[in-house]
Amino acid sequence: MTSTPSWPRLRRVCRLSVKLEYILLGAAVMSLFGRETSGAEFSPAATRGLEVLRTHSFLPPDFDEAVLDSLWTTWPEPEKTQAGSASAEERRKLTFSYYGLMPTPEGVPGELPALGYTSNGHGGWVMNCLTCHGGKVAGKVIPGLPNTHLALQTLVEDVRLIKLQQRKPLSHLDLGIVTLPLNATNGTTNSVIFGVVLGAFRLPDMSVDITRPIPALVHHDLDAPPFWNVRKKSSLYIDGFSPKTHRPLMQFMLIPKNTREIVYGWEDDFRDILAWIESVEAPAYPWHVDARLAEEGRKVFDDHCARCHGTYGREGHYEQRTIPWSEVRTDRVRLDALTSEHRQWMKDGWMSQYGEDSVVVNPVGYVAPPLDGIWASAPYFHNGSVPTLWHVLHPDRRPAVWRRTEDGYDTHRVGLEVEELTTIPKEVRHPAHRRRYFDASLTGKSAAGHDFPNALTPAEKLAVLEYLKSL
Repeated sequence: MTSTPSWPRLRRVCRLSVKLEYILLGAAVMSLFGRETSGAEFSPAATRGLEVLRTHSFLPPDFDEAVLDSLWTTWPEPEKTQAGSASAEERRKLTFSYYGLMPTPEGVPGELPALGYTSNGHGGWVMNCLTCHGGKVAGKVIPGLPNTHLALQTLVEDVRLIKLQQRKPLSHLDLGIVTLPLNATNGTTNSVIFGVVLGAFRLPDMSVDITRPIPALVHHDLDAPPFWNVRKKSSLYIDGFSPKTHRPLMQFMLIPKNTREIVYGWEDDFRDILAWIESVEAPAYPWHVDARLAEEGRKVFDDHCARCHGTYGREGHYEQRTIPWSEVRTDRVRLDALTSEHRQWMKDGWMSQYGEDSVVVNPVGYVAPPLDGIWASAPYFHNGSVPTLWHVLHPDRRPAVWRRTEDGYDTHRVGLEVEELTTIPKEVRHPAHRRRYFDASLTGKSAAGHDFPNALTPAEKLAVLEYLKSL
């Protein structure tokens, strides 16, 4: 005869079961980054954070399966004909490739096959943070890596067209792109300006007030930063103006439909999301590194680069520094685009605990980021204007226009495998095709600046390049 377990015993068993589930999921997730973990080392909060990102809908859905499966009918040639003759499975792969959507890696929680989308439970696909912060390098998808393939403007334009054909209601992004471009180049994002607009509708306590004026907007594309550098940093964003807490991460969820009470209720979720972000580890360089040459490069790096970017290895140390623009001289549109009034809005309100957390209202330049996993996070600079580390080290050789390949990796120059051009070819006319080219002559996209490597000899540059593979 089997006895019924007592309630205290059953509760202990349930707790152990949940704990074991988090440990196993955490181990699976961390294996994506090539490091081993044990239950004693892994944070349950970090595991919950990734699970929340992949299972909780913070925004309305962007589209459904019927819309997604019809997007190919809007494509230009030759893609449209290729998709039309493909099987349903192959057409889905072509759709992911066309828009830069990442497949969900094995071991990552969630229902949908696209890493950057969450199911709303009713057939809708809802964007999450991993749309921009889940990418691939050399064909391998890594949550926390910038998605430098994402064609978000093209995706939303095509979604809107199909919805109109299918007589379906438009979403916030479908309407938003009428006045707010999402990106001018695939793989970059104008999300900062979306944050400015959404913040404009909020009083300091996050109450919604849609009568508030929207400030003058300077649209510009940025390269999403890798999550694995967040742990080392003391503040957020390329100018370092925002406190590194969970609240600023919630800016992009501030559509008016999400009331103050709803936003307040998500705090624990975003605490866990920040815990996951800070748990992400940089992937190790998977190809050969010349150890002797890399050691020579380390010495050069420590003498010339460590003042800003820190040191690495067992005794490495990074202290976040903001480099004045007059010294670094990379494209300054990002620095000027956020007004002191917007930064003051964050300082005065709930986002910074009404000023208890530090907010820099008038930053003077850009943060020199830590360089862990720098080999994987091409393209470089805050606007994603430089395709390889070799080009970073050779300022006078940076291409005016370049276009990347799908999964190619340049192990010689360390970064994206690209075609270099002087201009976008005249025959490339369709907007979806033009966005595949990075044009450094456009506003906010300059590849100039950071000319410090000019002080190095060719041999020193070669050694530093080899060293950077090992970080």
